[in-house]
Amino acid sequence: MSGPVVITAALTGVLATRDQCPAIPYTPREIGEEAKRAADAGASIVHIHARSPEGGPEWRVEVFAEILSEVRSRTDVIINFSTGAIGVPVEQRVAHIRDLKPEIGALNMGSMNYAIYSKKKKAFYHDHVFANPFQDIRFFLEAMNEAGVRPELECFDTGHIANTVPLIDMGILRPPYQFSLIMGVLGGIPGTTRHLVDQVDTLPEGSLWQVIGIGLEQWPLVASAITMGGNVRVGLEDNFYVEQGLMAKSNGELVEKAARMVRDLGRNVASIAESRRILCLQ
Repeated sequence: MSGPVVITAALTGVLATRDQCPAIPYTPREIGEEAKRAADAGASIVHIHARSPEGGPEWRVEVFAEILSEVRSRTDVIINFSTGAIGVPVEQRVAHIRDLKPEIGALNMGSMNYAIYSKKKKAFYHDHVFANPFQDIRFFLEAMNEAGVRPELECFDTGHIANTVPLIDMGILRPPYQFSLIMGVLGGIPGTTRHLVDQVDTLPEGSLWQVIGIGLEQWPLVASAITMGGNVRVGLEDNFYVEQGLMAKSNGELVEKAARMVRDLGRNVASIAESRRILCLQ
């Protein structure tokens, strides 16, 4: 066991729709309201993708600025903006980081097949290559360094962790290293405790880390991370369900469960101020 647990809420994602889960927020106001619900339930970080009013992905800086304003009018939660996309120029994907300077910017650390498979229909959905070559990773890192934004190192497999080695050697990836270990995506590492232990053992010494489990695999991974001394991410981007058959009505419900698990397993939930200290964001 270790100190307080930092809980992140991934509010909306980019693929999930209201047809799948009616609680998915699209507009800046809705995202701001969900950020407040998540913070009230115990989240100290919110991870945010911008969406159009119809639910599509959105990259205009002015939309991210409106989201930032809506969140800040309700809570001082730590803001983490996404940069992940397919088929969008890197300059467009980082413009909101340069201009708005959120405390954290998500940075995908490697390429992979990315798909969703339906056993029932024997079909793939969202079947594509998620390309993140070193040239792009370095571009994002340098932009975040210039803006004073902490890179959140999103790793979908063990090789993505290893991709940090040359960047550390080059001096463009600097401590403290803040990792997100994303588990259970088809094309990435399976979402099991055994694989999580291996992931954590692979991290550079002194790294900060959180686990991100996809679907209902989220909850056993949350429990594992809590007992291993890590931090956790939950939210409607990653999982719709509080438990099998019970769909969440807000991000706050998922955060409430994570916070309850933290306390039940003998740790405390980090406040926003404590999280800034733990993550060295002050």
